[in-house]
Amino acid sequence: MKTAIITGGTSGIGLAAAKIFLAHDFNCVVVGRSRERFNKIKSELSGCVEFVSADVRKVEDCGKIISRAVESFGGVDVLVNSAGIYHEGAITFTDEEIFDDIFATNVKGTFFTARAAVAELIKTRGAIVNVASDAGLKGNYFCAAYSASKGAVVAFTRSLALELASFSIRVNCVAPGDILTPLTLTQLKTSGGTLEELAKIYPLGRIGTAAEVAEAIYFLATAKFITGAILSVDGGLTA
Repeated sequence: MKTAIITGGTSGIGLAAAKIFLAHDFNCVVVGRSRERFNKIKSELSGCVEFVSADVRKVEDCGKIISRAVESFGGVDVLVNSAGIYHEGAITFTDEEIFDDIFATNVKGTFFTARAAVAELIKTRGAIVNVASDAGLKGNYFCAAYSASKGAVVAFTRSLALELASFSIRVNCVAPGDILTPLTLTQLKTSGGTLEELAKIYPLGRIGTAAEVAEAIYFLATAKFITGAILSVDGGLTA
């Protein structure tokens, strides 16, 4: 039985990814900062699930995630780096603390969790799927630090794919547009916008769902001849 690790797995895209891997008979290691949050959603997860309380901003926690997966299930076949935070605001209102938190979570966490997983993924000829954003492919208004962090994830994905190809480890990335998650709803509430207004900018006439991004993540995790790909899951926005 194969094993997938999902960081940021207690909500949004990460939770949807955990569900789809479990539906395909994977063991699943769900990673999050809060066991309380996991306890609220664990009834939604059916299958062999292990929760690891970890903060991907800390290198030692990144290593702990992989160790716990090996201890619980014997190895690692897929790593999904879904842990991330979003910040919106003008550069003049983005202080060092906000900047550091964005990069520590979105970039450092992705980098060091992947680094920790490499030795196990070599054994299984496994896969890494990173979660970036349309903001990492183009400039988005009033989120320069977030866009820069997701651009870094895109470049990291391509570079790591080349580095690990000789080990038959595949590294790919999804770049979602706006997705119907609690984070997006909070963002709209803060800005005073509506889902209807947001949907109008998408050629398909709506924003995506976490399950739709999870489908793309699962596809990239199991597609044997795809590596270094950045798959836009954005309803045609970047087209």
